[in-house]
Amino acid sequence: MASRLDRKLVVDTALRLLNEVGLDGLTLRRIAKELNVQAPALYWHFKNKQALLDEMATEMLRRMIADGPDGPGDAAKAEALGMSWQDMVTGVCSALRRELLGYRDGAKVFSGTRMTDDSAAQPLEIFLGRFVDAGFTPDDAVRCWWTAYNFTIGQVIEEQSVYPVPGAPEQRSAAVRDPAYDLTDRERRLGADYPLAARAGRELFDEMDRGFEAGLRVIVAGIEATMAPRKATAPRREAGAEPPRRAAASGRPTASGTG
Repeated sequence: MASRLDRKLVVDTALRLLNEVGLDGLTLRRIAKELNVQAPALYWHFKNKQALLDEMATEMLRRMIADGPDGPGDAAKAEALGMSWQDMVTGVCSALRRELLGYRDGAKVFSGTRMTDDSAAQPLEIFLGRFVDAGFTPDDAVRCWWTAYNFTIGQVIEEQSVYPVPGAPEQRSAAVRDPAYDLTDRERRLGADYPLAARAGRELFDEMDRGFEAGLRVIVAGIEATMAPRKATAPRREAGAEPPRRAAASGRPTASGTG
C-alpha cells in the first residue's frame, strides 16, 4: 500500500497510466489498483474522474512551463527576445502540439478541463501582451490567441486518433498508425467514384506535420488580413513611389476596431 497517498501521487500515477491504457481505459479503479489501495481512498482527493482530469491537465501545463527554453510555457524568454506575434503564435503552438503528443490522448485530457490553479495566467498575460504591444486591442488579442490555440488542440486530437502511440512527430511511421486508417485500402474503395476524396487521405492522415504547419500559416495570414492593426500589415512601397493618401478623420473604427 502507498505509504502516503496524496493528490500529487495520484496525478503522477494517472499520467503514467494514461500512456498505457488511454483516456477510455483510465478509471479511478484502475489507478487505485496501481497504487494498491481501494478505490474509495481516491475520493478523499478527487470527487470524480472529471476532477482528476482537471488536475491532470493542470499538471501537464506545469510541466510544460518547467520544460525549459523550448517549452510552450517559456513565454518570458520570447518576451525578452522581442519575438514578433507571428513567431510567437507559430512557436508556442508548435511546442504545445509536441508536448501534448507526448501523452496518449493528451489533447483530449487537456481540452475542456478547468485549471485547478493559476499556472496559466502568467504565460497567457505575456502572450496577450505580445499582441497588444503590436497594436491589437485586448479583445482582438484574446480572439487571435484563442483561434490559434483551438486549432492546435483540434489538430492534436485528430492526430492522436490516427497515431495513438505517444511520442514526437518525427518518430512516427505507418507501423504505429491505427489500422483503421489504411490509406491504400481507402484509396481503393473511394478512387473510382470519389477521386478527390480518395486523394485527400494522404494529406489528412499521413502528412500531418505539413498540414499543421500549413494551418498555422493560414491562421497567421488570416489574422494579418482581418485583425492586425494597419501599421503592422501596411504594404511595402517601392523606392520613389507616392505614399497612399490618408483618409480624412471620420470617427469610424479602423480594421482592428480601435477607432
